[in-house]
Amino acid sequence: MQNIPPDFILKIVKYGYLIIVMMVFLQEVGFPNPIPNELVLLLSGYLSFTGMLKIQLVILAAVLGDLLGSGILFSVFFFFGKTIMKRKPRWLPVSQRKLHKLSLKLQQKGFAAILIGRLLPFVRGYVSVLMGLMNFPAKKYSLVLLLTAIFWSCFYVLTGFLIGPYWKLVSGYIAKGQPFMGFIPLLILLAIILLSIKKYSTKSYHIKNQINEN
Repeated sequence: MQNIPPDFILKIVKYGYLIIVMMVFLQEVGFPNPIPNELVLLLSGYLSFTGMLKIQLVILAAVLGDLLGSGILFSVFFFFGKTIMKRKPRWLPVSQRKLHKLSLKLQQKGFAAILIGRLLPFVRGYVSVLMGLMNFPAKKYSLVLLLTAIFWSCFYVLTGFLIGPYWKLVSGYIAKGQPFMGFIPLLILLAIILLSIKKYSTKSYHIKNQINEN
């Protein structure tokens, strides 16, 4: 598990699901984290593969942390957005003009654009901020949060679980590729699918040869 702090791995093993909830929650609510949530979930998925954690509870912990963090962020900007924008912090690179343009785009593209934004790394955190500032209906956004939290959590945890047998081979690349974390699991899954297809094709070819010989 190259480039992943050993003490961090020990904390996940020791505190299990609680540390997953906390890590996901803190990053989603805006606290800086040297280890991206995507990597936390991939590692947790791998630990589920080894039997140290239960995959169902890992996914539940990730969904809970995401819902709490994103929900609080949305609520803060929903109720206090105007005050915050008047005293806009440096980490919020959104001007009123840019916000208006983005609001028009989201209205034109609709629900799908919000869903996609919530699934994109480095963008998903700002979606809750923007939706709150635009006073997006809370009930509708709650549905968005639930759907995207489940999909996002399942995707990364299950990817970590599926690459379990190849973890030593790919973990170094995962850690080094943190800036591209959103795309690495897709590439890994694609590689696994291609390898499985190749293995199945080779096996089918041998079976056909055996049948022809008989």
